Amino acid sequence: MRADIDSYREVADSLMRNKSRSILTGFGVFWGIFMLLCLIGGGAGLRTMLMENFEGFATNSAFLISSATTRPYKGMKEGREWSLEERDIARLKVLVPELDIVSGTMGRWGQTAERGLYTTNCNLKGIPSNYSKIETPQIKYGRYLNESDCRHKRKVCVIGKRIYNNLFPEGGDPCGSVIKVGPIYCRVVGVDFNSGNISIQGRSDEAIVIPMQLEQQLFSYGNKYDVIALTCKEGVTFTSIESRIRQVLARNHNFDPADKQALFILNTEQMFSLIDNIFKGIDFLIWLVGLGTILAGIVGISNIMMVTVRERTVEIGIRRAIGATPNEILSQIIAESIMLTMIAGGAGIVLSVGILETLEKATGNPSFQISLAMALLAAVFLTVLGAVAGMPPAIRAMGIKPVDAMRDE
Repeated sequence: MRADIDSYREVADSLMRNKSRSILTGFGVFWGIFMLLCLIGGGAGLRTMLMENFEGFATNSAFLISSATTRPYKGMKEGREWSLEERDIARLKVLVPELDIVSGTMGRWGQTAERGLYTTNCNLKGIPSNYSKIETPQIKYGRYLNESDCRHKRKVCVIGKRIYNNLFPEGGDPCGSVIKVGPIYCRVVGVDFNSGNISIQGRSDEAIVIPMQLEQQLFSYGNKYDVIALTCKEGVTFTSIESRIRQVLARNHNFDPADKQALFILNTEQMFSLIDNIFKGIDFLIWLVGLGTILAGIVGISNIMMVTVRERTVEIGIRRAIGATPNEILSQIIAESIMLTMIAGGAGIVLSVGILETLEKATGNPSFQISLAMALLAAVFLTVLGAVAGMPPAIRAMGIKPVDAMRDE
């Protein structure tokens, strides 16, 4: 035990004698681990914040929106308007069996909702019961619309978070309350707290959802839809069936299947894939830059330890002369390298965690953080690199002979 204590004291004394040089050399390791962990935690936080915009969306969904044609077709001029219809849903289900959910939706913007003295602006959104499988709600109170509500055209609604806060400032469960939505009175059956910033027919927190059949009747839509939402069956990509969907609708409405302006398709599958690829590239750059900086710092530590060994030739020779074994010399040099690496790396870990904690509190996003496993892995990684960095100078120190040391003196 006494020998171990003396060994650690010798390591600390050696580092203190070369204090300025050690600090300068360890800065490379400190900066590398600090930058790597900050970028990892920051990248995870940015990914989470970005994906919150798509909260609730099915990752294999797509949305069809009709628009004016831009090409002449079968004697008809360009600029012709057309609309998605109920029969389009039936045909898509039959002719494109790879589709799972096919759902029509419609919306009315700039509506007003009232409850007693409270009034708020809203978007009125008509959906079928299966639409919840495409844009998943987060029900805080009550329930979502069901098949019976839609079939019987019940005057019921699900309100978004902002609508709830404006019409029910006192809080509590609003289910059962009656509110006026546009021209009708509806009973609230649920509150959707979905906070995604992207939504079809308006943001979820600003929308009041009613049965699709009820909105069709109120605003004389007939069998027309503003948007048709789709999801693919498991293992099927929307890109692989997009051309067939265009052909089915083009044949039904007499427009050129190659006229992509006539049928606008929002493919969320491609959006999610693009985001994943972007962050994969960012992660690669983070690790490349971070590890490169750390390795540069490790090389610097190895070089400075080599210089230290050269300057301490006499000291090492004397220790060998009075009985120090080669293993003792080896362990001391490697211990110095590990200690220098761990001090610099530990400071980088602590500071990076502090920076990420500040970002977490500033943004309210708990994803701006590294896991305990990541911190422990970084510590183990630094220990291994410190040992590797100390090996060449330690081997050189082992080769010093007492006679050569005395001659240098």
